[in-house]
Amino acid sequence: MIDEPTAAALGYGMKEAEILLVVDFGGGTLDLSLVRLDNSIQKQPLGFILKWGEKSFGKSSNQKPKVARVLAKAGQNLGGSDIDNWLVDYFVKNQGLEKTPLTTRLAEKLKIQLSLQQQATEVYFDDESLESYELELGRDGFEEIIKENGFFTSLDNSMNQVLQQAKRQGIELSEIDAVLLVGGTVQIPAVQRWVKEYFDGAKIRCEKPFEAISQGALQLTQGVEIKDFLYHSYGIRYWDRKKNAHSWHPLIKSGQPYPMSNPVELVLGASVNSQPSIELILGELGAESGGTEVYFDGDRLITRKISGEQTVVKPLNDREGGRSIAQLNPPGNPGSDRIKVLFWVDKSRFLRITVEDLLTNEILLNEQAVVQLS
Repeated sequence: MIDEPTAAALGYGMKEAEILLVVDFGGGTLDLSLVRLDNSIQKQPLGFILKWGEKSFGKSSNQKPKVARVLAKAGQNLGGSDIDNWLVDYFVKNQGLEKTPLTTRLAEKLKIQLSLQQQATEVYFDDESLESYELELGRDGFEEIIKENGFFTSLDNSMNQVLQQAKRQGIELSEIDAVLLVGGTVQIPAVQRWVKEYFDGAKIRCEKPFEAISQGALQLTQGVEIKDFLYHSYGIRYWDRKKNAHSWHPLIKSGQPYPMSNPVELVLGASVNSQPSIELILGELGAESGGTEVYFDGDRLITRKISGEQTVVKPLNDREGGRSIAQLNPPGNPGSDRIKVLFWVDKSRFLRITVEDLLTNEILLNEQAVVQLS
């Protein structure tokens, strides 16, 4: 599994160890990803090409595994279709046109023309009223329309998010080696000028707005491994006796690369006599601003109250049949560890668990997919 921004970085054929910002701006979404290509990590490759067409490759072909590390990313639902709708709204207001699929298509054609020339014209003919309308727009007017709809403010918000994430990792703006533009919307001159407000023009590449992604995806067959990271933190719900309320113990922190190399281990016991099963409720944790800190000191579960409260948590498996992770046979009793649970995230962002019964040494669940994380 490879996301489009990472594929684009590979498709542009950039050198290893370079830090690249990929601006993937299509019809419906804007995605900014800061990526580093790294050949220095000694890791078994996923595979090598042995034959391509009539050409054969052997061990002497010098193919090297690559790791594409996603260092930061931000995105939003904004794209070319939003611009099309803004243009239609403009003509509805100023020329009394009806908003239809046809007028939306004409607006898209105007947008494309204005990426290549200063003035664009499309003719609209209403076959019911037998009236024709001429849609005409200049590039300056086009840019004023998208500006009035908050286009550049939205772009700045996403850029600032990804640059702030980068700065938290010690990466400054000047350390970004190249900016790769992909997707149809990056062909709009105003978008390219916006990028130049942040980066020197010599760092910006836009010669492969469409084919870079497919070429990068092809490289997966050439020993490329992708290392992405999680947006959110995830944890399990537990009963806080001091507060007499449920709280959450974080298991996987936001920023965790996946697929995970090592699982997170948790040991649990029964809480009542003759307990027939053990349940866990997993949740997506909001931004932490305090609450109760929970951690393990050897075999002891330690809680420490810190100031503030934690934001709302989104339960992931709190439904009938989704909470139970272990049927205990014989039933469990308090006072001893009963099951060991291993948590890890695979390359497709599925949270998987393995559950071992420590009394019977039986594997109750083996790499069971629980939920796909966002």
